[in-house]
Formats: sequence, C-alpha cells, structure tokens
Amino acid sequence: QVQLVESGGGLVQPGGSLRLSCVASGFTFSRYVMSWYRQTPGKERELVATISFLDSSTNYADSVKGRFTISRDNAKNTVYLQMNRLEPEDTAVYYCKAAAFFPSRNYWGQGTQVTVSS
Repeated sequence: QVQLVESGGGLVQPGGSLRLSCVASGFTFSRYVMSWYRQTPGKERELVATISFLDSSTNYADSVKGRFTISRDNAKNTVYLQMNRLEPEDTAVYYCKAAAFFPSRNYWGQGTQVTVSS
C-alpha cells in the first residue's frame, strides 16, 4: 500500500522557520521525483520545489528561492522541505508528491497545514 505521510506543519511567526517531512512507503522511493506543492482555499495547487532521483538536482518556485530548501534521504524514504524567513503569503496546506514517468505514476500525501501569522 502506497503512503506519503507529511508532518512538521504548524503555526509560526513571520520570519520564522519550519521543516516539513514526508515519509514514503509502498514504492521504490529512490526511483521517484519528489516534490512539495501548496494550496490555499480557492486557488490551484502550486509547485513549490522538486528534487530529482538521479542526482538530487533541485528546482524552486521563484517565490521561495533563497528561503526554502528541498532535500531527500533515500535511506529513510523521506523528503524534507526546510522553510526559512517565512512570510504570511506562505500560509497554505503543503503536500508531498511522488512521480515516476515510465510508467507514469503519481502519489500524493494528505497535506500538512502551515500558518504564518503574528
């Protein structure tokens, strides 16, 4: 059974930091591209960051470049999102996604709420 379980969300003041974790099971984690997305009510889900399975190369949305860092630990089947200098605009539900391409597979976690407010 495939599972992606996110944790680490919560309430933080502007300028603060959080680290999200996503633990995967039920598939070969090391062969999947891992991503973090976020979504706020009434808006489409937005890609935040992606990390390759080949060389752990990363890509980020412009809005989080320089503040967020995605990383993975294949030995622990876990992907992380370190979020620094958080802003109220970062408030959203954050989702972990696993993707493979041949054949195509997409798995999603249940999401974790991040709220940035004073």
